[in-house]
Amino acid sequence: MRAMVYRGPYRVRVEDKPEPRIEHPNDAIVRLSRAAICGSDLHLYHGLMPDTRVGFTFGHEFIGEVVETGPSVRTLKPGDRVMVPFNVCCGSCYYCARELYANCRNVNLNATASGGIYGYSHTCGGYDGGQAEYVRVPFADVGPAIVPDWMDEEDAVLLTDACPTGYFAAELGDIHEGDVVVVFGAGPVGLFAARSSWLLGAGRVIVVDHLDYRLEKARTFAQAETLYFTEVDDVVQHLKETTEHLGADVCIDAVGAEADGAFLQHFATTRLKLQGGSPTALNWCIDAVRPAGTVSVIGAYGPLFSAVKMGDAMNKGLTLRMNQCSVKRHWPRLFEHVRSGVLRPRDVVTHRIPLEEIADGYHMMASKLDDCIKPIITMH
Repeated sequence: MRAMVYRGPYRVRVEDKPEPRIEHPNDAIVRLSRAAICGSDLHLYHGLMPDTRVGFTFGHEFIGEVVETGPSVRTLKPGDRVMVPFNVCCGSCYYCARELYANCRNVNLNATASGGIYGYSHTCGGYDGGQAEYVRVPFADVGPAIVPDWMDEEDAVLLTDACPTGYFAAELGDIHEGDVVVVFGAGPVGLFAARSSWLLGAGRVIVVDHLDYRLEKARTFAQAETLYFTEVDDVVQHLKETTEHLGADVCIDAVGAEADGAFLQHFATTRLKLQGGSPTALNWCIDAVRPAGTVSVIGAYGPLFSAVKMGDAMNKGLTLRMNQCSVKRHWPRLFEHVRSGVLRPRDVVTHRIPLEEIADGYHMMASKLDDCIKPIITMH
């Protein structure tokens, strides 16, 4: 099959690779029709995640058609069109029983802090991802869902990670009616977090970024106020002044490991590899939220130390909530939002790229070229 493979930082290409096969009775093989490049894939692309091995295939957002199932699979059959959440999960452990699929303990022997994720290095289980023609799906009775007939394919692929993760970010904020919510980062997850904040009762939503086209999308897609952090002397002070000097009720970090805004932090992370991520956005959250407020962290960070203002968070009495999103837990409500027209995930898609040109897609997304926000990968 043709698949994207990793050849080192900033080097990805499409090569021939053996097709996946059934390795366990609960496996399924899916022929993919759509995938996507996620902002967190760029952390792998830039060499920031440990144990990202040469020859590995990225991609944790994908949909396709079942072509083969193991003898124990009961809920799927060849020909079913399925959407696969980015979490690999067993469905039966302590965490899966509580719908904490992102924390499944039976799918990642390589770490204690992370569950299993498709296409996200051996730190997250070593499962080849979906930027390929075919993918092996373990525990096929647990993760995938049949795509409803009424659902658009691009909506479906965005419901495998970006949209539920943004919704989860807003949910972690414990938003109360009328709250002021500040979202740092106007990428796809930040946009969905801002849009979802309204659904959960926010009275005011502000999105912070430094790119014109992303903030324009925040205004049109999320109906949010926007702030260019490069156009103010002190982003935290500006946010306090616009919130009656109290600070926001909820701040959401939708940026993660490669946050701009503080040169030394960014350099220590991306060049020297001294930190698991530049904590600029997270520290802005801690500083900009009011005392006793809530900080929601959904941006991806590596496992290494990051210089987070934990003392300030403690002294302000903040609640910090964070996790990887357990996608399936949010599907019932999000399906209804999409079906009713309240939410149309595909509105954030800006580019559609054939698999053979995926290297150009990574370069475009990483370098913020051509107003790229969310690229979809087409297989056929």
